[in-house]
Amino acid sequence: MIDIFLNTSTTERRAALQENGRVTEIFVERPDENRIAGNIYKGRVKDVLPGMQAAFVDIGREKNGFLYRDELAGYKQKKEPLEEKENRSISEFITQGQTVLVQVLKEEFGKKGAKLTENVSLSGKYTVYLPEGGYTGISKKMQEENREGWRSWAAEQLNEEEGVIIRTICEQLDVDIVAADIDYLREDWKEILSLADQTRTPGLVLKDGGIVEQLLRDYSMDDIHQITADYFPVVQQLKRMLRFEERDTKKVAYYQGRENLFAAKGIEKEVEKALKPNVWLKNGGFLVIEKTEALTVIDVNTGRYTGGTDLMETVRRTNLEAAAEIAVQLRLRDISGIVIIDFIDMKKESHKEEVIGELKQALKKDRTTTNVTGMSTLGLVEMTRKKVRRGVEDLLLEPCSGCRGTGRRISAETLAYQAERYIHECRGMESEALVIEMPKRVHDWLHAEGSFLLETWTSRYSFVIYTIPGDEKSSITIRYTGIETEARRRKEALEKQAPARH
Repeated sequence: MIDIFLNTSTTERRAALQENGRVTEIFVERPDENRIAGNIYKGRVKDVLPGMQAAFVDIGREKNGFLYRDELAGYKQKKEPLEEKENRSISEFITQGQTVLVQVLKEEFGKKGAKLTENVSLSGKYTVYLPEGGYTGISKKMQEENREGWRSWAAEQLNEEEGVIIRTICEQLDVDIVAADIDYLREDWKEILSLADQTRTPGLVLKDGGIVEQLLRDYSMDDIHQITADYFPVVQQLKRMLRFEERDTKKVAYYQGRENLFAAKGIEKEVEKALKPNVWLKNGGFLVIEKTEALTVIDVNTGRYTGGTDLMETVRRTNLEAAAEIAVQLRLRDISGIVIIDFIDMKKESHKEEVIGELKQALKKDRTTTNVTGMSTLGLVEMTRKKVRRGVEDLLLEPCSGCRGTGRRISAETLAYQAERYIHECRGMESEALVIEMPKRVHDWLHAEGSFLLETWTSRYSFVIYTIPGDEKSSITIRYTGIETEARRRKEALEKQAPARH
């Protein structure tokens, strides 16, 4: 069963997914983060490139998005043999200067713009509605006879241009419940079209609901044991979204403890582990995960595990455990792109096949598309994992100038949000003021790029907050809470000592 923890009471919103007591996914959302996957934009076609079968679309951002021919509604809905259809040029379906309504499939990354689609999808509890999708998809997990029944039923419910994806959960449901879900999403689409009419080109029509809606969209409530949130408006949002089923609303819990939710549930330590290169296995072996510009390399080592007297069996057991753990780490760290896994060399083909089988089986739990190509004679496995958003390491770490970019450290921004969580734990105190010390680079970030955060603290908390810079080895420490005159005196005293401490 799945437990979801939503740490959204401070400016940085975080979520963690726990499966059978173990954290398997971490999500981080920041106010200045340019996360746009799922957003719907009204854009204008800037260039059409028949040679690439793609168009560049201005959606009002710094980089134009790109729209492939296969993601055009007109191409999708054209009824003709596939061989003929694939020979058609994108110019037959879209022209320069045309206004288009598009949804972001894939985030901007580096110099690349966002990947777009005209085939907008709206997720409900039981279905995914495709206003201009033109096809019906039925979960492959359903029994074959049920799949055909649902396909016939869906064809009767939809207009010619509409499409729908029927989730596995529908197999046990009355058709009226599923029909109501589709109608609910149809109404949402009408509202989106109305918003689009009122939106200037180019411009944002609808922003994706963020991590809360994303998790409810990606996971069935039947698989969720409990959702714990530490911010009452989010609790209310969840109950409103789940209002159709009383059993679902009962799964929402409100955490009111003073300690940060992630710290109280032990998740903070899991976040820290996800930033380290070494991962220990239960049997004493370990993984080393190294990310480069081009790919991610994972090295498997026996470590302290020596097994019995059979070396081949020791290697086999280590590789099997490593395969299962690698699947977890790919999700936890949100590693994407090309991944090379260096398993310990195995002599027996049966052992190699068993390890590959274990890896593929473990990857079935991953919602992100993966592809494993097999194992080479050197024990190397090549695989890919689709990139959807920035990984945890990319988001929370920054290049380290001290080692000329060859290493990384916790970013000043990440530490500033950590400081906010410490301050938030003091929210119920009767003191007039608080003095908090932090590394100088964090203090500098707060008073420059992060000034919006200081403004948020001023409006949110009843006490005055004084920040003082320490040296780079300083930890974030609350130095004093009490009356404001004493807090101000201590701040000044600590600042005078600063040169000596530096």
